[in-house]
Amino acid sequence: MKQGEIWETNLNPIRGSEQGGFRPVVIISGNVVNTYLKIVIACPLTSKVRNYKGNLILDPNAGNNLKTQSEVLTFHIRSISKERLIKKIGIISKSQLQEIKDGLDDILRY
Repeated sequence: MKQGEIWETNLNPIRGSEQGGFRPVVIISGNVVNTYLKIVIACPLTSKVRNYKGNLILDPNAGNNLKTQSEVLTFHIRSISKERLIKKIGIISKSQLQEIKDGLDDILRY
């Protein structure tokens, strides 16, 4: 499990307005965390694209292996147990990962 990878995940059970269900997430935690801890920090993806400010939109390609256009829900960032990760789907580019980090910076700043 490495930073920038997209994994199929089971986010159930949930509370309140959390994103749940079987869905892809992009791992954003650094590789040291990913290697030594039993959790990863990830952002869920949704195919219900709403173009929220600060969220990255991913178009399907051979690298990410997504089936439909998806929005990275940066404001739904969460740590999840590695036990929730089902299988690796693909990976995003370094520039896309940077866009997610920039979106997080905006969320934390304002």
